[in-house]
Amino acid sequence: MPVPNTRPSLSAAAPSGTPGPLPQRRGLRRRSTLLLAFVVLVSDQLSKSWVLSHLPSGMVRPFLPGLLALQRVSNTGAAFSLFTGSIEILALVSLVVSAAVLLWIVWRPPQGLWPNLALGFLLGGALGNGIDRWRHGAVTDFLATVPFQFPVFNLADVAINLAVICFAIDQIMPLLVRTRSRSDGRDHD
Repeated sequence: MPVPNTRPSLSAAAPSGTPGPLPQRRGLRRRSTLLLAFVVLVSDQLSKSWVLSHLPSGMVRPFLPGLLALQRVSNTGAAFSLFTGSIEILALVSLVVSAAVLLWIVWRPPQGLWPNLALGFLLGGALGNGIDRWRHGAVTDFLATVPFQFPVFNLADVAINLAVICFAIDQIMPLLVRTRSRSDGRDHD
């Protein structure tokens, strides 16, 4: 006698009152977050590879006139050259952060646009700078701001900062929605 299939269909709608998204949506979110991380990582590594082969250390070339210049710098520290010389510790931190974010994405896929973007940017950026630390003992930075003095940075740094912005937006948006709905409610009383 055949055994009936008791597994729920992935295309079936979730029963009303059941929390959480359908498994296929979780998989789609997971894949899109990982794809973003991959795009960030590949862009970061290709740009650094180009800089290492085409831009002598310390040389400055205009990139976006009045905004950005290309200037190759090796950074043995973290953001803004903090913890300079702590290569092994920072390489380990990059590895731990990357592993933790990857596990987060795989086991608890983020819900919503902003957390998906944040985790994708964070994973790609952490992996990009981590690979530099493990392979070269330093992170290759090459984007220098022109109109004002600011530490030289790279695409992985941009992605990590975008992750912070996305996390902040994700936290602020519900507050703005609640504030607006409260003020709309008062206007109608």
